[in-house]
Amino acid sequence: MLINFLNKLNSLNENIFSGFDNFISNFNMPDWLADAIIDSFHILPLLFLVFFIIELIEYFYAEKINDFLKKSEKTAVLIGSLASIIPQCGFSVIASTLYIRKFITKGTLIAIYLATSDEAIPILLAEPTKTYYILPIIGVKLIIGICAGYLIDYILKDNKYIPIVEEKENIENEHEGCCKHSVSNRRKRELIYHPVKHTFNIFIFILFITIILNFLIFVYSQHSILHIILGKVKFLEPVMTAFVGLIPNCAVSIAITMLLIKGSISFGAAISGLLSNAGLGILILFRHNENIKDSLKIVAILITISIATGMFIQLFQKLPV
Repeated sequence: MLINFLNKLNSLNENIFSGFDNFISNFNMPDWLADAIIDSFHILPLLFLVFFIIELIEYFYAEKINDFLKKSEKTAVLIGSLASIIPQCGFSVIASTLYIRKFITKGTLIAIYLATSDEAIPILLAEPTKTYYILPIIGVKLIIGICAGYLIDYILKDNKYIPIVEEKENIENEHEGCCKHSVSNRRKRELIYHPVKHTFNIFIFILFITIILNFLIFVYSQHSILHIILGKVKFLEPVMTAFVGLIPNCAVSIAITMLLIKGSISFGAAISGLLSNAGLGILILFRHNENIKDSLKIVAILITISIATGMFIQLFQKLPV
């Protein structure tokens, strides 16, 4: 039902932008550049709609999820993983803060990092022809997050969880998401303001990344030697994307998703990068966790799980690219 709705919106979108497409095509510019501009503008309306719906979910339910997570112990991994599949840029930030303040375990934190969706799902929703990737991505990230979280706590015997004795006012920190908006104190005016701002920021990223990708694909198609060189390192894609995914910026998940959409990387490589991409959560962890060895251990576990999962999927992948 959702896919049919998105397809109808996409058809309407195509009709609306038909004049714009002709206008861009009349300019004397390379096809790869014109295609990048046209494709990027086509995604705008659907992208705003998706971010507006996400903002509604965050506004009405994010605080309830966070409060419940603090009070959960044995179910924290499950609750954290399920909450993380809702695309939002602030949940990994809050999770890092909760971990540093000893309200959740290491397994719960890593489960949230692995399951968090960031920008991948909204971009795929805005590309109806590629929505078949959404369920596999969510499914893999959710399963890996839950299994890894409970396994890590079982192996490490993490005892960082402590009862909540402080008042909410004393444990909340003010953090900013990727668009410099509050992730802990939300205002009604942000129900429109933030989706508009976020859509614009993501659009700029998409336009920039699409131009680069289209140019590289054009160059790649013109030089057969590149087919041989890149073909030989194809099996290393999950390793490279996993390390790229560690960069604490939403542009990374956009780039990985766009590479998947363009067919430039395998599904396994995309999963590897999206698993390790915890957004700004990693940045908060290193900035506020006094135990640097503990932070490095978390990143090491995160990158190991991401690479192993990506390599395994790449070996047995059946999905079309």
